[in-house]
Amino acid sequence: MSAQESLRLTDHSQVSGPPRRPGLILAFLCLAGFMTFLDVSIVNVALPTIEKELNISQTSLQYIVTTYGMLLGGFLLLTGRLADAFGRRRMLQTGLVLFALASLGAGFGQSATTLIVARGAQGLGAAFIATAALSLLANNFEEGAERNKALGAWGALSGIAAVAGVTLGGLLTDGPGWRWVFFINVPIGLICALLAPKVVAESRAAERSSSFDVAGAVTLTAGLVLLIFSLGQTVSDSDVPTGRVYGGFALSALLLIAFVLIERRAAAPLIPLGVFKRKPLRAANVVAILLLGTCVTLFFFASLFMQQVLGWSALRTGLAYVPLAMIVAVGAGVASQLVTKVAAKPVLMTGLTLTAVGMFLLWRAPSDSSYLVDLLPAFLLSGLGLGLSFVPVQVSAFTGTQEDESGLSAGLINTAQEVGGALGLAVAATYAFRRVAELTEWADGVPSRVTHARTEVFHDAFLAGACFAVAGLLFTLILLPFTKAEQPETAPSHA
Repeated sequence: MSAQESLRLTDHSQVSGPPRRPGLILAFLCLAGFMTFLDVSIVNVALPTIEKELNISQTSLQYIVTTYGMLLGGFLLLTGRLADAFGRRRMLQTGLVLFALASLGAGFGQSATTLIVARGAQGLGAAFIATAALSLLANNFEEGAERNKALGAWGALSGIAAVAGVTLGGLLTDGPGWRWVFFINVPIGLICALLAPKVVAESRAAERSSSFDVAGAVTLTAGLVLLIFSLGQTVSDSDVPTGRVYGGFALSALLLIAFVLIERRAAAPLIPLGVFKRKPLRAANVVAILLLGTCVTLFFFASLFMQQVLGWSALRTGLAYVPLAMIVAVGAGVASQLVTKVAAKPVLMTGLTLTAVGMFLLWRAPSDSSYLVDLLPAFLLSGLGLGLSFVPVQVSAFTGTQEDESGLSAGLINTAQEVGGALGLAVAATYAFRRVAELTEWADGVPSRVTHARTEVFHDAFLAGACFAVAGLLFTLILLPFTKAEQPETAPSHA
């Protein structure tokens, strides 16, 4: 059954949609997704300026970053199911409007509280956008070569946006001011919301349930938000009592266990547990956690290494990522072609291998690193590996997906990525910072020793990132079936 026929069967809100224009649909959905990926990193370079202008404490400052990811990661599965049930285009428009208004509020923010609340609202809007856009993309492009190319573009933009955010954040902060980091989203979000009905047809699950799993939605969302919040505290909020952090993890675990028990008995579960019988989906989510753990560890610690060890400015640091962004796009484009010809598994294994090698090179980068000799080769290898990896992970997550499960699949893979990024950074930071007191005492304020001590810390973080990539490679080898994307596990027909 073609994607057009699927849309006609599943669209209960209108008799006919706009003419199908694949190029326009892909560009539109990728633009919507690009905004959400961009805002994960665009604010980082502006943080010192925000701290100074608004007189925000160091403890409050980190929540400007983590609150966005916390709400985005925590609500992805819920928004994915809402998109399946009530209309994917409708939820996309809802997310775009919410994201634009929240960005406006953040831009006019005059206090830490206002800014943090606005960032949370941005994260919630981004959760609606990410799941709705990705599920619409899956529904508008037929499984196989057509969908692989579309997911290749999506994967390329997700990688580029993460890197471009750092560069654009530096340009805006040094130019019109840090508030434009948020204002830039307002016209884009509102215009996209208005244009959505003219570009993409509405679609929803073929069989819309009359009931909704409220208990499951509440327990899962609360559990994930609390988990990501607790992980964020382990990374950058050392003043938080240890008991509170462990208590957060324990309560999160109880909520997630309760969610599984609820899903086993729910008439219309938020996540039908049988979906995990699909081996490609199961493998894709595990590998996505490790892949994003590597990715976030790379960006976070490489930025610190360039500024705190090499003494570079924020803008120079951002520009150093430009080749990385370009090679990610190249890798994703190559991967979108290869997954149809040689299957997702070998492409993903190649990508993870290159990523691991790049991280190992950063692990050995000296305190007086040359960009051309020491950093650029590592960035190019890691970037190419990430680009080659993003696409097969997305393709595997949607292989064999039924029409009414696309929102769920999008929610699952996006949640795995968000949780993976937070978890990977928490683990890498915990491992890297374990020797800070010892190294600080040894350095004793001597500049050369301080630089060496910082280098040791960052080396440990890069080693942790390399281990994530190696673990992802092993899980790919063991868990992911060797199946060509053009010959997927056939989903039951809705016809």
